[in-house]
Amino acid sequence: MAATSLLSNTFLIVFLAIASINLSCCAQDEDQKVYIVYMGDLPTESEYTPMSHHQNILQEILEGRSVQETLIHSYERSFNGFSAKLTEQEAQKLSGMKGIVSVFPNREFQLQTTRSWDFLGLTENVNRIPSVESNTIIGVIDSGIWPESASFSDDGLGPSPKKWKGTCNGGHNFTCNNKLIGARYYVTDESGEGSARDIKGHGTHTASTAAGNMVNGVSFFNVAKGNARGAVPSARIAAYKVCTTSSCPNDAILAGFDDANADGVDLISVSLGNFYPLAFEEDPIAIGSFHAMKNGILTSDSSGNSGPGPKTVVSNAPWLLNVAASSTDRRIIDKVFLGNGKAIQGLGVNGFNLNGTAFPLLYGDNVSTACDPLSAKRCSSGCLDKDLVEGKIVICDSARAVSEVFTSGALGTILISDSSLARPDASFVSPLPAALINNTSGDLVKSYFKSTQNPVATILPTESVKDSEAPVVIWFSSRGPNSISPDIVKPDISAPGVDILAAFSPVANPSGIPGDTRSVKYSILSGTSMACPHATGAAAYMKTFHADWSPSAIKSALMTTAFAMDIKATNPGLVYDTSADEYVQFLCGIGYDSTKVKLITNSSCPSSNGSTTDQPWNLNYPSFGAHVEAGKKVHVKFTRTVTNVGTMKSMYKVKITSDDRITVSVEPNVLSFKSLNEKKSFVVNVAGDGLGSDEMATASLVWSDEDHTVRSPIVVYSQSE
Repeated sequence: MAATSLLSNTFLIVFLAIASINLSCCAQDEDQKVYIVYMGDLPTESEYTPMSHHQNILQEILEGRSVQETLIHSYERSFNGFSAKLTEQEAQKLSGMKGIVSVFPNREFQLQTTRSWDFLGLTENVNRIPSVESNTIIGVIDSGIWPESASFSDDGLGPSPKKWKGTCNGGHNFTCNNKLIGARYYVTDESGEGSARDIKGHGTHTASTAAGNMVNGVSFFNVAKGNARGAVPSARIAAYKVCTTSSCPNDAILAGFDDANADGVDLISVSLGNFYPLAFEEDPIAIGSFHAMKNGILTSDSSGNSGPGPKTVVSNAPWLLNVAASSTDRRIIDKVFLGNGKAIQGLGVNGFNLNGTAFPLLYGDNVSTACDPLSAKRCSSGCLDKDLVEGKIVICDSARAVSEVFTSGALGTILISDSSLARPDASFVSPLPAALINNTSGDLVKSYFKSTQNPVATILPTESVKDSEAPVVIWFSSRGPNSISPDIVKPDISAPGVDILAAFSPVANPSGIPGDTRSVKYSILSGTSMACPHATGAAAYMKTFHADWSPSAIKSALMTTAFAMDIKATNPGLVYDTSADEYVQFLCGIGYDSTKVKLITNSSCPSSNGSTTDQPWNLNYPSFGAHVEAGKKVHVKFTRTVTNVGTMKSMYKVKITSDDRITVSVEPNVLSFKSLNEKKSFVVNVAGDGLGSDEMATASLVWSDEDHTVRSPIVVYSQSE
């Protein structure tokens, strides 16, 4: 797939936290809050009725209240569980009951917020199988969808696929078609209206990125002009609204998964996440995607926007595809011209034109009568004097000052990146002419400002330029290592997540800053949220060629062929196929007891003989990771099995490259196949004198038969808690 391997970036990363308001999903009594009760897989007994069972359980533990006023969601279509308003004492009673995997409070997850498909090699004239593509259904669990968008036109599409079991329950004045074949909602907007309609813009953007129909000549106020389309324009979309404009409650996310898994979707795209990792049995995305995997559905999820620090990736389950954000060869910039003739390049998407006119340039502390000099220079909230900034361009020592500058009525702003933002390399929509520049450029602006009594400047219209350094993992994208299962390398892959133009809700605020009243049908967003649907779309494209492949086979093909601008995943040669039973063994290997595993999977832990095959790093995964103790000799043995999906008779030879801290050997170093779907196993031995505290050693393993290149990263690391 046209995406970037994360081997060299596993530990570097950043974070622009998306602001959220912690609103409770439901009105609750003071001593009650919503809890999720997860009960694992659905029992196989034909007479079992989940709803009745859930009601009976609640009846046993409720104190002076009825089941009807307590039960919120009953998960009964693809896994077992429910959510309910409970007191802490009632939740504790439930957690000790037989048949309960976990009881956890309803947390609030956040949304992780054209040219990109050409950059990936998936051009308009790429080889397609239209009849199979139109039979492919992508479920998007997000903030809803704007059904009238041209990206969801059903021109040329026939009726819904026969396998579709879902419904169009989008609420008042909401209509589906042969493109948008399904819609459901699990939250009410701040207005109290229940609808699958997207008033945030996020869900519309992600859905159109994955599978939007071709729309010619779109732009954001003439920025990034081009044709907008998804990876699979003929595929169908089912939208599951689980987010309000401010947050995404866990009970709604689980309800979305419960329906999507049963509705007949082929893939699920989830651009949501928490601010910190959660144990698998308390993570709604890990839970929902596990049962999706058992149904043959691959889930793609965003890695989070908490980079560049280590252990910031928030979705760590091995059965889903976790996606980081990288750049494309198109960069969106603003240019500032100073009165002395110097031009400075910055970042920003403002969609405004000052016609080259120079305007007075002032520094934050020159236009503030309410704050101390430091706060004024940063243009902190409430600092700028409206009477002093009108018609002026204001210099601010902060990347986060746009809202204050806009609210105060200034004409424009030059934002100088502060140290907490690291290096700026993504553009964000602004409600006024604005350019974000780095500290070096900021010094030039300040030097000019001080050099004359009447400094002036202008900000040119936003433009697109070629970025020859792409793809690079972007600064905000969350990094590993995996803090939940340390021997599984996460994120799995990166995909375009910067300056992505896609469909948008016309009632949403394009900049997210109060007072921005513009209405757009297409907008530019950056975030791992934008990377996730790129991976989903690539996986959907692959599935049109390999309808019988398992989620892990598709995931393996994407990971082992990942390289910029050349989609080869449809013909990967070899795949690391992982069965549901192997995930069961993995859960047992990381410490889940047999009773809990049986509830979750309907399978029991295999008897352990103490062999290394029981180690979690031996899950048949396309990457190789091991967390080792600092200061001790490294000796790790990985076992893997690959399946031949390339040429019937083929011979693959191994090539290893590694840094000088470890030695890597492979047994055998040649794999010979005589037939398709034949499996061969091999062992990778990694040895070394030891790593210091918080150190990493890396290597690359490549199997090649000259026609196929199957690449996997090897990461051995030590890290303090």
